[in-house]
Amino acid sequence: MTLHLRPLVSLLSGLFAIAAAMPATAWELAGSKLITVHTRDGQSIAIGHVDFTPKGEHSSFKLNLDHAKLKDFFLSMKEFKCLEGEEIHCHVPYPYANPGTVSRTDLRWLEHSLLFLYKQPKDFGARLWNGLYYEMALTEKGLVGTPQAVDLALIGAPPADTSIPPYGPAERSEISPGSRWIRSLSIE
Repeated sequence: MTLHLRPLVSLLSGLFAIAAAMPATAWELAGSKLITVHTRDGQSIAIGHVDFTPKGEHSSFKLNLDHAKLKDFFLSMKEFKCLEGEEIHCHVPYPYANPGTVSRTDLRWLEHSLLFLYKQPKDFGARLWNGLYYEMALTEKGLVGTPQAVDLALIGAPPADTSIPPYGPAERSEISPGSRWIRSLSIE
């Protein structure tokens, strides 16, 4: 009986070796992906999803925030959808027409769609200089966004060229890791 098992074991070992040598499939900008924020106290809070539709080298995307997870705040004469915790983080929808597309090497329009401002619970009104821009990096599991500081007053008026995302590297600055309640954002 063991003579009959040897070819099967040999075949399975060979298949396993081939499968192990094959590269893992890369995460794709396709389908519905969950948006989760990760707080410095270890919480992970799903706040919505992004629907990606591949179109050649690019994918179009549609952002869908879960308004049941976000609270309405009326700040500086405008309504915001906000997440409450140690700080209040409010989504700031990018206000101008844009292509709504991304590629594996250019995630800027998605980053611009996930702008936030933060404020302390005791603070009154919105402070546009407290903007957060999540710079995305592609990983095997999905996208990971690291917060950077931006002044949201920059988008108070339409940019001269609406085809170029206004928050380039020069308009963003690093913040100390863990200095904000939401330490990262992921899309998986």
